[in-house]
Amino acid sequence: MSSSEHPDRLRADHEATIDDVRALMGASTPHFALQLRERIRALIRPLPADHPARILGEQEIARLDGIAYAGEIRGHQAEDGLTPMPSLDAGEPHR
Repeated sequence: MSSSEHPDRLRADHEATIDDVRALMGASTPHFALQLRERIRALIRPLPADHPARILGEQEIARLDGIAYAGEIRGHQAEDGLTPMPSLDAGEPHR
């Protein structure tokens, strides 16, 4: 579903699983990282601290925070051959 959760995950009697967390993680990108983070946070909220899905969800929330704020960076030293994105180019000549 594009703008809401899968209906099965929203049922009151549904206990979140690792597969549920992985389904939300999917191919996460900086653009959607904060939205995915909130969906995972809501999914794992009722779980006990030692639940495997909660542990994985908290790890994924930390990763999503990182990519949401660091964004996509290309053309830096580690990626020879890529031109920096215009928003990251500090006026240096392109390689």
